[in-house]
Amino acid sequence: MAAINQVMLSEAVHNNRFSAEFFDPQYVFKPSASSTWLPIGRILKKCEYGISISMNTEGDGYPIFRMNEIENCFALRPEKFAAIPNFIFQQYKLNENDVLFNRTNSFEFVGRTGIVKDQTDCTFASYLIRLVPDSNIILPEYLTIYLNTPFGIGQIKRRAMRSINQANVSGAEVKKILIPIASVAEQQKVANDLNDAFSAARKGEQLYKDAQHLLESELGLDKLKFKKPVGYMARFSDTLTNGRFDADYYRPQFAAIQQTVKDYSNGYEPLISIAAALKPNIDPTKTPNQLYNYIELSNINPTLGTVDGFASMLGKDLPSRARRQVINGDVIASAVVGSVDKAAVIGAAQSGFIASTGFFHFRPIRVSSEYLLILVKSKCVRMQFQQQSTGGILSAVPDSRLKNIIVPKLPDKLQQKISYLVFQSHRAKKRSQELLDQAKARVEQLIEEAAAR
Repeated sequence: MAAINQVMLSEAVHNNRFSAEFFDPQYVFKPSASSTWLPIGRILKKCEYGISISMNTEGDGYPIFRMNEIENCFALRPEKFAAIPNFIFQQYKLNENDVLFNRTNSFEFVGRTGIVKDQTDCTFASYLIRLVPDSNIILPEYLTIYLNTPFGIGQIKRRAMRSINQANVSGAEVKKILIPIASVAEQQKVANDLNDAFSAARKGEQLYKDAQHLLESELGLDKLKFKKPVGYMARFSDTLTNGRFDADYYRPQFAAIQQTVKDYSNGYEPLISIAAALKPNIDPTKTPNQLYNYIELSNINPTLGTVDGFASMLGKDLPSRARRQVINGDVIASAVVGSVDKAAVIGAAQSGFIASTGFFHFRPIRVSSEYLLILVKSKCVRMQFQQQSTGGILSAVPDSRLKNIIVPKLPDKLQQKISYLVFQSHRAKKRSQELLDQAKARVEQLIEEAAAR
């Protein structure tokens, strides 16, 4: 049955909004008499759109933030660059504690907000807005957390202008969003939680990098250089043996990486001898009304090798590729060449989730999950995946080709050290998330106290 909600014309005129979504009861509230709320525009020193320019991945120019790099309250590391003059860069250069707001995207992603901490050598794209609050009124960490609470997100969605597959929240609309003015002491508690969460996240990243470096330096991969050949040849007998007649398969760097593994002093072995490659093991369409948690490639954090999200869907609504049920300790790794860095250890919280057939599904046999993760994300395995891939625009590695992937036999003590570093990395990430959740809980409590709904 449809719900009907009536609004006074005077209220619509006052807000200059005549869309039904704006007056959705889930968004509407009244500030309590004992609280102080201000429009965000009243607490800002700056509300600025980014620059509109073509971007590149070749490192030409200055790093530039896009919506993709705003995640979980933080502005992460940009992947693209903008070739702009220095004087333009100086005008749009980010500063520590600037808050970036994603003003346009699909309705799901519009309003995504993150704070800049250590990425101050960057600029930002035009579909982002830089918010610089007056810290005498609102701390930037408090503003960031507020806009990431369910209540804050609701206030953003309320002001989104929707069109087909797109939504927009202009700077003018952002300024109208109300924010409760908490005491300096309460805001500082929120800021401390967020800053500690950032420190824990960065510690986790460094521990993970240390684990990767241990493996690559042991094999000499950190010093391995590939020269671009003028041309190269392959034996006809090799094409028959390998069943491959395409030139890419015989690129010299692929042979070099395999030879590096074969030359390792402690020996080598097939990947499938230390990790069982499991076939699809579930058909959710047989339980159409059961709710499943589904993992896609986009849910993988490539920096830490963790699962950072999922979609809850009924069996009948899941895509046909949802065919792998994972358990604690499994490792999933992208079979798609363009995203071979997408691999993760399944934790206890994800045990029983469903994963896409776009992943390989590995179950460790004689090694730890953490060590297996570092192996499949290493240069030596990723390049072998690339060599064994087939297909056109979207190349992927067939299951039948996994038998050709070889890995080094690292000494047990080194494996244990790598595993420990990854374990500590994931532990730091978990602590970071706990601190962010704590900060959101603090702000949500302040909202409850300040709003009468």
